[in-house]
Parts: sequence; C-alpha cells; structure tokens
Amino acid sequence: MRKALLSLGMLALASTPTLAQTTAPVACGGDLGTFLEGVKAEAIARGIPAEAANHALAGAAIDQKVLSRDRAQGVFKQTFMEFSKRTVSKSRLDIGAQKMREYAEVFARAEQEYGVPAPVITAFWAMETDFGAVQGDFNTRNALVTLAHDCRRPEMFRPQLLAAIEMVQHGDLDPAATNGAWAGEIGQVQMLPEDIIAYGVDGDGDGHVDLKKSAPDAILTAAKFIQSLGFKAGQPWIQEVTVPDRLPWEKTGLQSGMTAGDWFALGVTPRDGNTANSALEASLVLPQGHKGVAFLTYPNFNIYLEWNQSFIYTTSAAYFATRLAGAPPYRAGNPEPGLSDAEMKALQEKLQALGHDVGKIDGILGAGTRTALQKEQLKRGLPADGWATPAVMNAL
Repeated sequence: MRKALLSLGMLALASTPTLAQTTAPVACGGDLGTFLEGVKAEAIARGIPAEAANHALAGAAIDQKVLSRDRAQGVFKQTFMEFSKRTVSKSRLDIGAQKMREYAEVFARAEQEYGVPAPVITAFWAMETDFGAVQGDFNTRNALVTLAHDCRRPEMFRPQLLAAIEMVQHGDLDPAATNGAWAGEIGQVQMLPEDIIAYGVDGDGDGHVDLKKSAPDAILTAAKFIQSLGFKAGQPWIQEVTVPDRLPWEKTGLQSGMTAGDWFALGVTPRDGNTANSALEASLVLPQGHKGVAFLTYPNFNIYLEWNQSFIYTTSAAYFATRLAGAPPYRAGNPEPGLSDAEMKALQEKLQALGHDVGKIDGILGAGTRTALQKEQLKRGLPADGWATPAVMNAL
C-alpha cells in the first residue's frame, strides 16, 4: 500500500473546483447524524435520488484509524537513491514488462486515444498498488465521511464524498464493501471519486468503471487522467544526463527558462546520446547534488508533479517509466552524504533565521528548502546544487 504522503499527493490534484469548493464554507464537525443529513440534502439538490443517497450513507461511521493516519502523515525522508532502488525493483520491472505484453491492445488504445505510452501508465500502476495487489483496506465511504466531517480539510473531502454517492447511484461503488486507501482513493491506480467520474473509462465494455477489478478500466482511466494533466504525446518526460565539473549550478532545480539545447551547450550530455529534443524547455535536476545522478526533466514531467507533489516520488516514478521503456539503470555517481533528520531540521531553522521561507520545519529537503539552500550556497561560493551536506551545514 502506498504511504500516506502518496495519498496526500493525489489529494493535491483535486480536480476542477465544484460548487461546494467555490461557494460558502462547508459545514463540518458536530453531530454525525446532523452532518450526514446535510450531505444527503446536498446530494439530493444535485439531482441524486433520495433512495441512492440514503443507501450510500446508511450505516456510515467515523473511522478513527483514518483520523490517525491523517494526523500522523509522514513525508519522504529517504534519499532518491534509497527510495528509487526500493521501488524500481527487478521484480516490478519484470512484472511491468509482462503486464505491458498481456494488455498490449489496451495500452495501444490508451496511446492512440490519449497519447500516453504504456511505460508511463505502468510505472504508476506499479508504484501505487503493485499492479492491483495492494489497494488498501479502508472502507471508502467511511473514510470520506470521516475526512469530510473532520474540520481540517472539509472543502477537499466533502466534494469527494458527494462524488462517491454519485458512484453509488451508478452502481460503481458499494458503500458497505468498497475498500481503498485511507484518504478515499480507489482501485489499481488509486483515484478519487471526482476524478473517476470525470475521467473513468469502461475499458472492458461491461457498462461500469471498475478500477478495483478491471485492468483495462484502470489503464484507460489512468491514460485519460494523465492526458488531462497536460501530457504531450510523443514527448519525453525525463532523461538521464552526465554533467561537467563546472556549471551554473544555481540554475539547476525544477525551474524554467532554459531549453535542453541550452544545457547541452554548457556540456550536459544525454547518456543515451539523444539530443533530438533540444528545443524543449528543460530543467536539470540533481536529486543528491552535482556529484550524484542527474536528469533533464521536460514539460511532461509536470504531470508527475500533478499526480504527486513529492519530489522523490515523482522523480522515481518518471525514472521507473524510462526503465520500462528500455533505459538502463542510472549511474549513481558519488554523491556526498546527506544530513540526518535532526541535522536537516537544524539546517531549516538556520535558513529560516537567515530570512528564507522553508515552510514547516520537518526535516524534509523539499522545494522550499532546496531553493533557500541554493541561494546561501551561491553567496558562499559553493556549488549551488541544493543538496544539503555536512560541509554546507558547516558553511552556514
């Protein structure tokens, strides 16, 4: 099962705003029965038959385990190399290749209709649920009731609960038996009810969108959803490169303004020798600094950031897709050791004291911390690669 952060990353997608998200604040908390009556009334006002709304909410209960997961969310404290080596395993690569052969016709349809190649879909399928083997054991209806009733993020979860009721109406969700992730995602590619309604595809022709049991439904729905995030057919998403000893390191990171050709002119070299995408905008990302593995990320990489906001997850998923497409394992290089959790928090506190907005002091080398660190590295004449090391800590 994917970790809580992955669920949060999917929640960050929250498809187009609904009426509940754009008008008055959503009621939350208080007596559960009263809350459910309010949800039921809203569902009926949206055109859902009262019978379906009653069936969907009958027996609904608060799940304390969901609240515990929500309160105790962790985020990635592993390095890219640690996480990618664990998730992009030989076993998963072998199964992924087998799945692409088994469902070759479905994947061909996905690429023809939505422009999304099989390796991209398959990598998400693997990382989300191990190809459907581990989909979560939380009752979906109760998870969404719990999170919509809770007053932390009702504007995010109440629309998902209403969408789940609509799925019950269509016969695509059993309120008593459908299980999934703690935050309400369902099926082999872990999607939220609103997105299933918006992008669901009946791939096997049985009249329903069943992301739990039907691989064709999951593959085509994922393809349509990825297309909606802006994936451009025929374009790359990530490319391993080697870098010279000297570069304007402060220009590295997930930012725009340079093309792949600009990077090539500076001595960045594609490992596969392919420079055909020189005109595309590209960012040079160094997950573990300028001495470690390096990638150029292209506009299609943005769909990974939409799918999940964790840099470590997205880079690993994009790399996974290149492996399924035939790329060799990355060259790890010799990255300098990183910081411990306590050291990283101390670094964030120091950066904050220097006037940088690093967000929450959480021990995570996220985008805000990397950007702040690059600025301080540049001031001190250090390679501004955004990688936190003991040497950088000492320099601060």
